[in-house]
Amino acid sequence: MTDALHTADTAPEPTSTIPREIWIMVAAAFVIAIGYGLIAPLLPQFIVSFDVSMAAAGFVVSAFAASRLLFAPASGALVNRIGSRRVYITGLFVVAVATGAVALAQEYLHILILRTIAGIGSTMFTVSAMGLIVKHSPPHIRGRCSALYATAFLLGNIAGPLLGAALAFLGFRWPFLIYGIGVALAALIVWVLMPAEDAATQQAQALPAMTLREAWADTAFRASLMSGFAHSWINLGVRVSVLPLFAAAVFHNGAATSGIALAAFAAGNAVVLQFSGRWADALGRKPLIISGLLGSGIFVGVLGFADNVASLLVISVLAGAASGLINPAQQATLADIVGSQRSGGQVLSGFQMAGDLGQILGPIVIGFLADTYGFGVAFGSSALIALLGILGWLWAREPLAKDPAKVQRAPL
Repeated sequence: MTDALHTADTAPEPTSTIPREIWIMVAAAFVIAIGYGLIAPLLPQFIVSFDVSMAAAGFVVSAFAASRLLFAPASGALVNRIGSRRVYITGLFVVAVATGAVALAQEYLHILILRTIAGIGSTMFTVSAMGLIVKHSPPHIRGRCSALYATAFLLGNIAGPLLGAALAFLGFRWPFLIYGIGVALAALIVWVLMPAEDAATQQAQALPAMTLREAWADTAFRASLMSGFAHSWINLGVRVSVLPLFAAAVFHNGAATSGIALAAFAAGNAVVLQFSGRWADALGRKPLIISGLLGSGIFVGVLGFADNVASLLVISVLAGAASGLINPAQQATLADIVGSQRSGGQVLSGFQMAGDLGQILGPIVIGFLADTYGFGVAFGSSALIALLGILGWLWAREPLAKDPAKVQRAPL
């Protein structure tokens, strides 16, 4: 199968300045991530306070993820129909209202319904955020823009739990209301500061939206689905969900140990994100994604053999660094595929679904393997998932344009 035809990005003279629209997205992302980090540790405890089982608490988390997965195609269609900015703002307001209302929940069913609704809003703003990054990132600095956006989410996720600890005296309910207000504030930031679509943008949207069939003909898109699935399975699913169980089973004071390990991962990720965006723009997307998957497979794969806190922290830092290689290159790849002159809602939602599927299946499969064969085998199997993503890229094209007339390489 041959690669799809690609529309060259037409842009003004290249500049290294990150556009104002990207900075607006970064500010909103930071606010959203702080709020998520604030409520994520509290949600299971709040659910259990309604005298339900841990399995019931887990079902709420799964319902949120499932609603994201199921509503992704509709979100992509909305992006194509009414534009990324409107879908983004609407999605944020849905999350704000649904999450804030959790503070008023009187029974378990209320939380289940509200988190399912929040999942719909979440996939709306996630898919449309990718569309906005694609539209407003200059082709020659797409890696830098994607790295900046990822860093905002990372820093927010670090600051959120710290804020939550400081607000612990408020109890379970107030943080959800605070998060709802914070997400509404993020929506207002975009609504007020992000310019409405001008005539040129509307003309671009009048062009036929890229379809999944078109994207599927591109080897880079097929590889992106595989690497997105693998990355989400390993770094967003297995590491976050299974690592705390491993720490609790192996180390004294496992809760504190797992928290330190997750912070070490974030530190490694944050350091590499300062460079990986530029590397993706200078060296290409493919080398960064393959290297990141290789590192993720190795370092997460050996986590189950860590027998002391020091080795666990070193491995976590290295795994975070490997993950930091993937995100900017992966996001820039999607922008390269779609281009800034067309809408690509279906393409972006398809990529998100691949990632959500990996994030859902990873903890389930690895949890089963841990129960049956032990943590060594469970974490080790992540290497096979990483290999799946690597194989997809070995025969895929390099998405970064090589023609200097189309894109100017950024310096290392």
